[in-house]
Amino acid sequence: MHVVVNAAVSADGKLSSRRREQITISGETDFARVDRLRAEADAVAVGVGTVLADDPSLVRHDEAHRADRYGPDADPPARVAVDSRCRAPADAAILADDPETYVLTSEAAPPDRRRALADAGATLLTAGEDRVDLPAALDDLAAEGVEHLMVEGGGELVFSLFEAGLVDELSVYVGNLVVGGREAPTLADGEGFVDEFPELRLDGVERVDDGVLLEWTVAGT
Repeated sequence: MHVVVNAAVSADGKLSSRRREQITISGETDFARVDRLRAEADAVAVGVGTVLADDPSLVRHDEAHRADRYGPDADPPARVAVDSRCRAPADAAILADDPETYVLTSEAAPPDRRRALADAGATLLTAGEDRVDLPAALDDLAAEGVEHLMVEGGGELVFSLFEAGLVDELSVYVGNLVVGGREAPTLADGEGFVDEFPELRLDGVERVDDGVLLEWTVAGT
């Protein structure tokens, strides 16, 4: 599976404020770029923290671009939530209507929460005991036909994917505002690396509005 992480961060590297409320970092030009990235993906993934904080639908994508790439009858990209304990509410926007929604979860998820998400229309893929085993979960997702996965956050999921060596590309829009706050989420949170830091190869730098788009390939992929 090919995994692309995409994010918009402030000039000081924050995904949102310390209140973990969604803030607008990029503009219409970058929104259109993200739409095109989504259109090229088989599925778009977020962590449960993003589901709880932002309630994204993950359905916006460039239909014309997808039709040109895959044909007029191509299915829209599926939606994926990484949710070890099925904490996502049954009325979350990611579960509403089409397209398909997969919840990657663990054995630790309570049975009643599993049922609630399944009844809401999610397809549950279980991998791992206490938390989602990401390599195994992505293998399960690949078995469902997902070959190109776009990840939109949050920081805990992004760190875990890097930690597991699963990221192939990283694209980051750096916006023109400063957020601050030691508790504000960053691009890659989690425990952090203390050695053997993942290295990136810079593929592109582009000015977009009053920010900059940086595109990297993960070294060794």
